[in-house]
Amino acid sequence: MKLTTVAVILVALVVFVVGAVIYGASQWRAKNDDFRAKLEAARIPITPATYDAREIEGLPLPVQRYFGAVLQDGQPIVAVGRLSQQGQLRMSEAEDSWRPYEATQLVTTRPPGFDWDARVKMAPGVKVFVQDAYAEGTGILHAAVLGLVTVADMRDTPEMAQGELMRFLAEAPWYPTALLPSQGVRWEAIDDSSARATLTDGDVSVSIKFHFDEGGLITTARSESRYRAVDGVLQPTPWQGRFSAYANRAGMRIPLEGEVEWVLPDGPFPYWRGSITDVDYEWAQ
Repeated sequence: MKLTTVAVILVALVVFVVGAVIYGASQWRAKNDDFRAKLEAARIPITPATYDAREIEGLPLPVQRYFGAVLQDGQPIVAVGRLSQQGQLRMSEAEDSWRPYEATQLVTTRPPGFDWDARVKMAPGVKVFVQDAYAEGTGILHAAVLGLVTVADMRDTPEMAQGELMRFLAEAPWYPTALLPSQGVRWEAIDDSSARATLTDGDVSVSIKFHFDEGGLITTARSESRYRAVDGVLQPTPWQGRFSAYANRAGMRIPLEGEVEWVLPDGPFPYWRGSITDVDYEWAQ
């Protein structure tokens, strides 16, 4: 084969790959934009529009301390959160399977919903696009290489709906007004440093145990039964996330770093660790 012919083939291959990358990203972005537009269109009016500290009277003491630590009286209620993240995802049980990712997340608080749109770097020039989402009582996990070749697609089951609404509730320290009783959360006392929060959205109801430090801040969110995919089958498994690096954002104290893990019989299996690089809020009117 002549050198010029080889060069033409290589150029054509590069053009094809670049075209596939651009096309895949464009198609994924269009679908994601449509999903987020529907998520925002489903929003309902939020009342009250501001936090009244009298609302927390009678709640378990660690919960009262938490709201006292992260909110000020008169704080506007979060209607929408837009977060940017970066971190690592563990792709298998091998310790060296951590891969870097970047993501944006749109959260609507009433009704509860979110869309996590991530790019996981698997190799130079190769990324897996991941959507993890909850909207209108439906949970979604979709992953596709270059946004084109689907490698995971789970949705439209009661287990997925429960798991994704559980994620929304566990991540609420990023949008803490969503944890107020006026926003639909019911609190139950456990002990001096923990309490259980329950959130119901239509037919889906979930509970999370939150643990608080001496300063009132949430350090851990845990469920004894979140569904985990094992060989294509969803199995209830203990699951928890840890929060740290609290900082003031828009008048609220939120954690900027976290880690999530499955709690397996032979020990914890951490699979997500990341940090919030930017956050912007839209308030109830």
